[in-house]
Amino acid sequence: MKLQQLIHDCKPQQVVGSIDREVTGIEIDSRRIQKGAAFVAMRGTQVDGHTFIGKAIELGAGVIVCEKLPEETKEDVTYLVYPDTEDVVGKLATHFCGDPTQRMHLIGVTGTNGKTTIATVMYNMFRQLGYKCGLCSTVCNYIDGEPIPTEVTTPDPITLNRLLGRMADEGCAYAFMEVSSHSVSQKRIGGLSFSGGIFTNLTRDHLDYHGTFEAYRDAKKGFFDALPADAFAIINADDRNGMVMVQNCKAKVKTYSLHSAADFKARIMEESFEGMDLEIDGREVSVQFVGRFNVSNLLAVYGAAVMLGVKPQEALVLLSAQKPVNGRFEAIRSKEGVTAIVDYAHTPDALVNVLTTINEVLQGRGKCWTVCGAGGNRDKGKRPLMAQEAVKHSDRVIITSDNPRNEEPQAIIDDMLAGLDAGQRKNVLSIVDRREAIRTACTLAQPGDVILVAGKGHEDYQIIKGVKHHFDDHEVIREAFGTIHNSQFTIGK
Repeated sequence: MKLQQLIHDCKPQQVVGSIDREVTGIEIDSRRIQKGAAFVAMRGTQVDGHTFIGKAIELGAGVIVCEKLPEETKEDVTYLVYPDTEDVVGKLATHFCGDPTQRMHLIGVTGTNGKTTIATVMYNMFRQLGYKCGLCSTVCNYIDGEPIPTEVTTPDPITLNRLLGRMADEGCAYAFMEVSSHSVSQKRIGGLSFSGGIFTNLTRDHLDYHGTFEAYRDAKKGFFDALPADAFAIINADDRNGMVMVQNCKAKVKTYSLHSAADFKARIMEESFEGMDLEIDGREVSVQFVGRFNVSNLLAVYGAAVMLGVKPQEALVLLSAQKPVNGRFEAIRSKEGVTAIVDYAHTPDALVNVLTTINEVLQGRGKCWTVCGAGGNRDKGKRPLMAQEAVKHSDRVIITSDNPRNEEPQAIIDDMLAGLDAGQRKNVLSIVDRREAIRTACTLAQPGDVILVAGKGHEDYQIIKGVKHHFDDHEVIREAFGTIHNSQFTIGK
């Protein structure tokens, strides 16, 4: 693509060199530069990309996008100066990738909890309707069935536009994306055109990055502020921040609720660990999901589908066929009648939602065990809160490691235990080794009991002292159940 064409809608403050040249690619990582590519120097939270301009030129960069010209410029390199390269990089990447969101409908899902379930269920539903679809999710990205591994909720703007460009090039009519607060504040979604946005809820999370709850909230709100007038915004009326999200929204606003007047309404008629019978907008439907939080998620899916032109009855039929997303309230049962629930819950509010659901289904017929921890190098303020909620809503709690990352696992556990008084600690064990913690819960639980293994969900790894190790809660639970069953069988024989 010609540089002149690339910057047509992104006029720089200053140009040094010729804009009549071919651009072979765009990169924010100097190590990925190919000959003729444009290198965008961004001032990140850890390093300043301007320090790598020289390296990028050595590797063949023909264009440098920067906020400040280097002291020495090269004659055969073009320099474009912008006041904020973070603001422009997404727009440049979108243009370079052929404006993919002008060629398909992009739906963004934001909020603290529920993003993965909503985006994934919508992706599966619309594929079942016969459309080619894309998915950008915490668990995995997909291009019409082809998995593209991911490590972050929303990729950097260049990776994201390449992914969306492939989706559009391969004929995807819809793409469903989780939109993180980081991606909004860091302008990773700059240049993208959304056909619709969904708000789930807002509770404490990512304060290690945003600093305050208000800054976190405003990052989410920024997504809705930017929606165009021809888009739709569907918000959770049961969350007090729902209406805040759309105060300055130009899109068509719709609401969904379990408890108050809304455009899309639902109520639970019956529930078990196998699923629920619901009434949605006056129609009955059976679903394979459990919990009020999932009713809210499915209601958001239903509302968005209707806004995208799906007939209400057809949307409900499709909902009834959907299955829970990997690591989101997944049930594993032992032959002895113990149920283990694997869930990604890693915030106090998410933990409360899952434990409330378990207790509502149990109705005192068994004990609720919780195995949980907290991530290292993340918001330390939520650690004691996690422990408090686990103890408040469980009969027994085992506090263990999550992803310690570069912190000492025992130090994280100590931070959690600091939130408990002497009486609360009586029903709490602390076991640093997560495998041993899960096995202990599986050994001590009795038939009819439920064990919640929270925090990691779909993740198949643990990061300890900066090293990633294979670890899958599902595998550990099945192994523990099998070993316990076999040993009991041997003893009984």
